[in-house]
Amino acid sequence: MTSIFDQDLPQTPANYAAMSPLSFIERSAATYPQQLAVVHGTGPQALRRNWSELYRRCRQLASALSKSGIGKGDTVAVMLPNTPPMVEAHFGVPMAGAVLNTINTRLDPKMVAFMLDHGEAKVVIVDPEFAPTMSKALALRTSSAPIKVIDATDSLYTGSNQPIGDSEYENFIAGGDPDFAWSLPGNEWDAIALNYTSGTTGNPKGVVYHHRGAATAAISNILEWDMPKHAVYLWTLPMFHCNGWCFPWAVAARAGVNVCLRRIEAQAIFDAIREHGVDHYCGAPIVHSMLVNAPDSIKQGVPQGVKAMVAGAAPPASMIEGMERMGFNLLHVYGLTETYGPATVCAQHQNWGDLDIGERARLNARQGVTYHLERGIAVMDPDTMQPVPADGETMGEIMFRGNITMKGYLKNPKATQEALAGGWFHSGDLAVMDPDGYVKIKDRSKDIIISGGENISSIEVEDILYRHPDVLAAAVVARSDKRWGETPCAFIELKDGAQATPESIIEHCKKHMASFKVPRQVVFCELPKTSTGKIQKFELRKQAEALEAAAVQ
Repeated sequence: MTSIFDQDLPQTPANYAAMSPLSFIERSAATYPQQLAVVHGTGPQALRRNWSELYRRCRQLASALSKSGIGKGDTVAVMLPNTPPMVEAHFGVPMAGAVLNTINTRLDPKMVAFMLDHGEAKVVIVDPEFAPTMSKALALRTSSAPIKVIDATDSLYTGSNQPIGDSEYENFIAGGDPDFAWSLPGNEWDAIALNYTSGTTGNPKGVVYHHRGAATAAISNILEWDMPKHAVYLWTLPMFHCNGWCFPWAVAARAGVNVCLRRIEAQAIFDAIREHGVDHYCGAPIVHSMLVNAPDSIKQGVPQGVKAMVAGAAPPASMIEGMERMGFNLLHVYGLTETYGPATVCAQHQNWGDLDIGERARLNARQGVTYHLERGIAVMDPDTMQPVPADGETMGEIMFRGNITMKGYLKNPKATQEALAGGWFHSGDLAVMDPDGYVKIKDRSKDIIISGGENISSIEVEDILYRHPDVLAAAVVARSDKRWGETPCAFIELKDGAQATPESIIEHCKKHMASFKVPRQVVFCELPKTSTGKIQKFELRKQAEALEAAAVQ
């Protein structure tokens, strides 16, 4: 039955527009044309552009792509560090109606070739630092479809790699119209970006984002962080990772400043914070730990109140203490590639500041509650699709639903159907729901260690390891055991000058956990990490099995 409120009340351009983050840059350029938008480099030689200039360049890029035959639904891949062309690609590519595929700069040529073919890229923009990898990837492609290659040279690049493209980026966009008449998507469900999962086993899956999700994720970032107008945002988080958690679009909405950073080094980060007045940045735990453990000499003069967002492993007490000593405010978020990056936040309460560091660390270690514009998060039994009791003990799988959830997996209907079964996105992360409605991850389903019939959370053991003063980074995986089936094996990266021994680490663990959870073996090494700072547990599992095999022989 038609409601009286639907009669003679049509949807028209006068009362409806598709949600898209492209509208954010249009408004900032019109409202704050002279406000600084991008800075790249240091000192008087640094490149600086305002929002009017940035908007014109994005329109030039869109126009140049259109003139090259790029249109709706075509894929434009980029392999770039956090440089100005990467910022421009987040607007110029979708302004042409195309889909942006940001490629992880640490991938090997074979994987890059797969992504170019699977995503059917028609154009690729590449930084000279990654030209050798891209050149090999292009040679490894199985598709015969042509790809236009554009070299995005950077004055801060000091290497000697030769260009591999058909044209140079500045020359390419110079042929575009700075007044290009782009339009919002006809449907906010249209794809805006393609991001590939890590692909730790087999080929990665292509996660498709839509305009509505990108806009709502960006707005949620602003709301969760109380991000002010003209915020100064430092690009420590790679923009190729979930489109920088949608912060290219969030910064545009606030007419903020994109402080580009080519290399993620402690000295460069502190220098940028001091010189440019940075007040916001994001990063994986390893980035924050790097800053906390940097020499005090390079921290001098860093302003108080810098807001830092961390995702990935729960921030240990040592990290929270270290950030507080620097005067930084740390916010813990959680999400996946399939949720545009963060989709939950450990929303802090005022009275938490009165608690001791141990209790604050416990509370802040949780993944928290749903983002403002995500419809919901639940911890559910994946078999019954019923929520688990909010008792902080019963484990279930974290599930999401709402706008900040992917459109689906490219060319993979089976995986899409499985991931979105029952009207919820199945994350694969095991968690409990606390009585206050906050979610706490216990482990990835594949990372639970089953020892003698008992489930051991690798995250729980890692949390204890991080409390040891000599531990910089830790990861715990299962190692095969004839008697127990599996036992915990700890891989630890020590701080500089640390004197810890495997025995002292084990003794530390015995003081804080049940004996069956204590690692049976401790290995000191540099932990293998992804380009976004996540520890590669699949590599450590291989090492653990190799250790077991060697012990048996």
